[in-house]
Amino acid sequence: MFITFEGGEGAGKSTQIRMLAATLRASGHEVVVTREPGGSPGAEAIRHVVLSGAAEPFGPEMEAVLFAAARADHIDRTIRPGLARGAVVLSDRFVDSSRVYQGVTGGLDRPFMETLERATVEDMMPDLTLILDIDPEEGMRRANARRGASKADRFEKEGLSLHRRRRKAFLEIAKAEPKRCKVIDASRPAEKIAAEIAKAVETVTERKGLRTAEKAG
Repeated sequence: MFITFEGGEGAGKSTQIRMLAATLRASGHEVVVTREPGGSPGAEAIRHVVLSGAAEPFGPEMEAVLFAAARADHIDRTIRPGLARGAVVLSDRFVDSSRVYQGVTGGLDRPFMETLERATVEDMMPDLTLILDIDPEEGMRRANARRGASKADRFEKEGLSLHRRRRKAFLEIAKAEPKRCKVIDASRPAEKIAAEIAKAVETVTERKGLRTAEKAG
């Protein structure tokens, strides 16, 4: 099973991935925790280039191509092998982030983005995408507190109006693909969010006919 976590800055994706991974492992699943950009040696190298801002002067087209190259390596080296072993793969961001960050707020044409997506993703669309939704102002407050004295990355440094546009874009994706996407209110305590996520994952697990080792025993 392939599950992705999406949402704006400071939505708590890393925390919820960690909590879900612990729950799934306790139930007998092998779990692969990964991220984008990154998740494989080649993709991690590209991550540094993109998040450092080194590619920004070349425009959103170049960033989109770099993200696509990273995703292709990520899928081939990490996601596909994990799924082939029967693992549950949890990814912090995937294709929806490209749709939002480079497509919607980057201003790239949909045909261009769809071509990149077809070339890289192929049949690797997630079984479930959890969109952690939070007011961008609160999200940036959390992100700034988490970062401390560290330098903001390429996307964290952008203005609030842009983060609001991204929130809207993620919600529009969820509305367009309700079978795949579930919106989670990320303003609540982490434990309540985790419980709702666990329930959503259980629903997909039952639909796919998967059983935990605990239940199988």
